[in-house]
Amino acid sequence: MMSLSGNSVYPHDVLAVWLCLLTVSQAYVNVALNKPAYLQYPYGDYDRYDASNAVDGRKSDLSGVGDQCAVSDRRQTATWWVNLTTIHSIHHTTIYFVTNNQPLGPSNWRTKNFLGFSVYVSNTTDRLQGTLCYKDDNFTLDTIPAVFTTTCPVHGQYVIYYNERLPGVTYPRDYSDTVYTALCEVEVYGCPATGYFGSNCSVPCTDVNCQYCHIETGTCQGCKPGYKGHRCEITCERGTYAAGCKETCGHCRDVNQCSINNGTCLTGCDAGFKGDLCKTACDRGSYGYDCKETCGHCRDVNQCSINNGTCLTGCDAGFKGDVCKTTCERGTYGAGCKETCGRCRDGNQCSINNGTCLTGCDAGFKEDLCKTACDRGSYGYSCKETCGHCRDVSQCSNVNGWCLTGCDPGYQGDLCKTSCDRGSYGSECNETCGHCRDVDHCSNINGTCSTGCDADYQGDLCKTPCPVGYFGEDCSETCINSYTCDGCNDVSGSCDYGCRPGWIGYFCQKSRNLTYTHIFI
Repeated sequence: MMSLSGNSVYPHDVLAVWLCLLTVSQAYVNVALNKPAYLQYPYGDYDRYDASNAVDGRKSDLSGVGDQCAVSDRRQTATWWVNLTTIHSIHHTTIYFVTNNQPLGPSNWRTKNFLGFSVYVSNTTDRLQGTLCYKDDNFTLDTIPAVFTTTCPVHGQYVIYYNERLPGVTYPRDYSDTVYTALCEVEVYGCPATGYFGSNCSVPCTDVNCQYCHIETGTCQGCKPGYKGHRCEITCERGTYAAGCKETCGHCRDVNQCSINNGTCLTGCDAGFKGDLCKTACDRGSYGYDCKETCGHCRDVNQCSINNGTCLTGCDAGFKGDVCKTTCERGTYGAGCKETCGRCRDGNQCSINNGTCLTGCDAGFKEDLCKTACDRGSYGYSCKETCGHCRDVSQCSNVNGWCLTGCDPGYQGDLCKTSCDRGSYGSECNETCGHCRDVDHCSNINGTCSTGCDADYQGDLCKTPCPVGYFGEDCSETCINSYTCDGCNDVSGSCDYGCRPGWIGYFCQKSRNLTYTHIFI
């Protein structure tokens, strides 16, 4: 074991070292005692080597197995720190190394492990953000003490012990190849409360707004939040706060109401921000003061302005307006409500999103949007009706099936689905059937008698009388005196309709110019 001067001491001399240190530290308090501690790469799972052993106040056994020391595995780096829980004004730090209760020196195998160590004081666990209080670049195997003290009058929350053996770095010959933490006690002496200095921490810092002053001289080393200047006499400018006025206020509703101490916005946040400091933007989908407003139907909710809710890239289909909270008017749909609904059966049932007709199409239209007219030859709801016998099927109304240019021959009515009445035919049923044998078999289209003509008539339409001298079905019978008779009975063949010129008599067998009678057979 080594004294502060570097001379060898043995365990029975440790008490003398403590007495020497007591005269230095009697005015200060060990602010590290029983505070939370951390050990990098703990040795096994044994509590006997726990980080807290180095701040438990026990240091009677400096061996690694006495349950009083913090010990880690061997690695390229070794880190241990104690968290003082708040920022303290520190005067000096004392470290008790593990010695196995033997003097440190060339004969103690642990000695080379401690060479090159560093001590930092920081406000965070990051040593590089703090103050380097001591870096060993002088000690040798012969001079490194078992109990080491470094005076470092600074302020901080973490006291950090660190050592390293990094690859690619050349170290002095006596240094170990790897390092590990082996600390039996670490004592951090200083004032238990900030704002004081002096040998017994009883003198308030000289400057009124000083939070941290030099523990020995009282010179201000850090202002209270909200102040700056060498003597902390300057209040933070508008929009700044905290120690040294280095922090910028958030989005306060009134920047004059930003606390110079902690940045709290005393009258609340500006639109679009939340939290005490008003530095947190509204969550996705909310906006306005205190983020109490809900964004509308923005096309991209991430593009909803946190200040006023404006949808920066436009509205979702079915909505309009700057904040996209207004639904499309009846009969419109789509992005910006710029689309016009089709022929929906109920205009109120047109989807404002995509224009789909939710209750189907109006008569004459089909498909989801009801913008497509029925195909040629169909009409009505869902285009399920078939057009009648229109003269021009293209002129069949897709709505009600009316034949706009009239019917085909043989049909009548607006829809041209009704055949001509019995006995009529043709265009608009204006033609009268001939002497059909069965009037029901008169074609309503062209008047053709499909079962033949009545007796004494011939032709497809049965409107042509039999020629002179013929009678009967299909005019196939010959009159008795077919040469002299002008028209004979369709049953008996007698000349019921008179004689031809120049002939007389019941059977037209007498010539007006002859005195004799010719009988025609």
